[in-house]
Amino acid sequence: QVQLVESGGGLVQPGGSLILSCAASGSIFPINPMGWYRQAPGKQRELVATIISGTGTNYADSVKGRFTISRDNAKNTVYLQMNSLKPEDTAVYYCNVPRYGRNFWGQGTQVTVSS
Repeated sequence: QVQLVESGGGLVQPGGSLILSCAASGSIFPINPMGWYRQAPGKQRELVATIISGTGTNYADSVKGRFTISRDNAKNTVYLQMNSLKPEDTAVYYCNVPRYGRNFWGQGTQVTVSS
């Protein structure tokens, strides 16, 4: 099994920055993808970014150039650096790890971008 615990959300003004962290417990290897999704009120959950060590990263078009995903394999932790935040980035952000033929999710962390 895999357990994911996110942290780092909060309230930030437009143009500001936040960094999210997701610590994973369980058997996770660098080749296993780790990623971030988000869900805004009334909308479907959407992909934000994913990372596979040795392969690369993938970003939603809406966050390219503003968000950076990274991971520390020694700590089984994935990060999401979010810069130039916009009100439309407001959502609950979820960490995701596909493993053992299913998706594991964290509890989510709220990010609110507002003046």
